[in-house]
Amino acid sequence: MKTAAILALLLAVPVTAADQAARAATPMMAVYKTPTCGCCAKWVDHMRQNGFNVMVTDLNDLSTIKQKHGVPARLQSCHTGVVNGFVIEGHVPAADVKRLLKDKPAVAGLTVPGMPAGSPGMEVPGIRTPAYQVLTFDKAGATHVFATHGGR
Repeated sequence: MKTAAILALLLAVPVTAADQAARAATPMMAVYKTPTCGCCAKWVDHMRQNGFNVMVTDLNDLSTIKQKHGVPARLQSCHTGVVNGFVIEGHVPAADVKRLLKDKPAVAGLTVPGMPAGSPGMEVPGIRTPAYQVLTFDKAGATHVFATHGGR
């Protein structure tokens, strides 16, 4: 009886435009990573700290996920995310993901191939960060530079 009353009360509360905007501003991201990868966990923390709702699935082998989402071998990294239909491969900064979601270019997603020092989750305090690039990629595997970071 109590559950039905609570449900009726919740359904009676109108959803405001502000509630809808807050939900839309908090994208849900599925992330696939291996259970023992510490840098992947740090990247997930980075995404959460920047407003993303992240659902993590730990897998021992990510090759099927990468193949399913069309990530070419030369563009792969240690984890794969999917948000609003875009693939996010590797240590892509949250600001770049937000820009991707805002601009919605005709691409499959973003990638930071490998695991470059200084990228989110790969920070090394006190060490000069080399420059690295965030690339877009399409279903044919063509890439373009989306952003350059580091080099400080």
